[in-house]
Amino acid sequence: MSFQDKVQHKAEEAKGAAKDKVGDVTDDERLQAEGRSERSSANVKQAGDKVKDAARKGKDALS
Repeated sequence: MSFQDKVQHKAEEAKGAAKDKVGDVTDDERLQAEGRSERSSANVKQAGDKVKDAARKGKDALS
């Protein structure tokens, strides 16, 4: 997984958290839901990054 992808996924998580917080402050349920959705999506992508990194390290250890 490239560093650029990891940064992009982390930024997506931060953007979602910001939307969730703004939605909470303004009582905008749609914005809150959108923020939670973006954060969840980013977290899934980050989990995939970790799995790929672990698989790469395992492959390197066997070589």
